[in-house]
Amino acid sequence: MVNTLSLYKPLLQGLMKLAGVRPRAVEIEPGTVIHFWVPSETTTTNKPAVVFLHGFGCDGILTWQFQVLALAKKYAVYVPDLLFFGDSITDKTERSPAFQAECMAKSLRKLRVEKCTVVGLSYGGIVGFKMAEMFPNLVDSMVITCSVMALTESITCAGLQRIGFSSWAHYLIPETVEGVKKLLDVAFYKLPWIPDFVYRDILEALYFNHKKERHELLEALIVKDKDFTVPRFTQRIYILWGGDDIIFDKEEVRNLKELLEGKATEHCIERAGHLVELECPLAYNRTLKQILASLYEDGKEK
Repeated sequence: MVNTLSLYKPLLQGLMKLAGVRPRAVEIEPGTVIHFWVPSETTTTNKPAVVFLHGFGCDGILTWQFQVLALAKKYAVYVPDLLFFGDSITDKTERSPAFQAECMAKSLRKLRVEKCTVVGLSYGGIVGFKMAEMFPNLVDSMVITCSVMALTESITCAGLQRIGFSSWAHYLIPETVEGVKKLLDVAFYKLPWIPDFVYRDILEALYFNHKKERHELLEALIVKDKDFTVPRFTQRIYILWGGDDIIFDKEEVRNLKELLEGKATEHCIERAGHLVELECPLAYNRTLKQILASLYEDGKEK
């Protein structure tokens, strides 16, 4: 029986090409390749660069499809797959968010991106914070969606207690159809009805590959409370949140704003969960466009 997600992806890829982006593999070094969707135009110097980093579980273009459609005409949109998602791979043993950030930055340099706005969802937000810390000349501004600065032990304990799981791996790397259902039910404010065969197809298409490496990514993600220090960010930072996210809830938003010493601007989309960009794409895109408009005017940085 044909996998429905495998049928959908070629249609989505065709739509993305019509929207003005195309796939490209960027080899950082032998053994490490980052898969991107990049602007189709040969020159994008007149457009501000916006880099979208996906969360843990899905690849870049599935996560950000609605945002690409909304923004590709006005902005130079770059959508990578993080390592061990989609078609991005490495033979290196490093699994930290810092390594992901380094690979993203090196890839963007090869794509001749000198400065960008990073939009990061969940795991992608953590990688985005690392990019901003490590490469401040590259990351000019950030939009953080349903994420935290770092996944500390205390944040982990509180989050897992809220969603009712014993570990992030148990939640984020489902082994069964029921596990996929629970993952999406937690991530959405109101999950629409989906037939069981689609859940099965999602499990086969998204969660069968790179299980070992993804477990290692999650192990490398958690930081001891005593080892966490707050970097001094120079970037403009915007928090764009699903108001009913239970993975990283409103208390985590308050904590994040305190860590950023009140420098971050908060935008909340009510009746939306952790995957707000998929659940409420119109509201999300409208707010994201407003944020980007506040950063750029007529395609030129303010």
